[in-house]
Amino acid sequence: ALLVTLMALPVYAQQFDKCVLGQKRSSSETCVVDGDTLWLDGVKIRLKDFDTPEPTTNICGGRAEIELAHRASDRLLELLNSNDWSIEYFGRDSTREKRRLATIRIDGVDVGDILIMERLARRWPDGPEFWCR
Repeated sequence: ALLVTLMALPVYAQQFDKCVLGQKRSSSETCVVDGDTLWLDGVKIRLKDFDTPEPTTNICGGRAEIELAHRASDRLLELLNSNDWSIEYFGRDSTREKRRLATIRIDGVDVGDILIMERLARRWPDGPEFWCR
């Protein structure tokens, strides 16, 4: 018989604010950068397997993209602040920042899947950037 042991991930109920653009981060910083990036206890985290529109750079969809980016950020903030959640880490991304890659789950559901279902994000890397149209 195969015995599978699941390790329980810690559950968080931590309050986030929106990050202030251009502000230097402290070692205990906890804030939402945008719909797929956040700081948790001073560590910059890129949520994996989904992508949200950009609020300030690489904008392909004009004002509509910027508005959608803010809605995605606000929704991530709302999800994190109104639910218990767990985080699982997966190494680092390939950017110069070497952000930690992670998945955050609420009741076992990836927050990325929630944002995708609500049309605030796309699957990464193959989902179409529907906000560029």
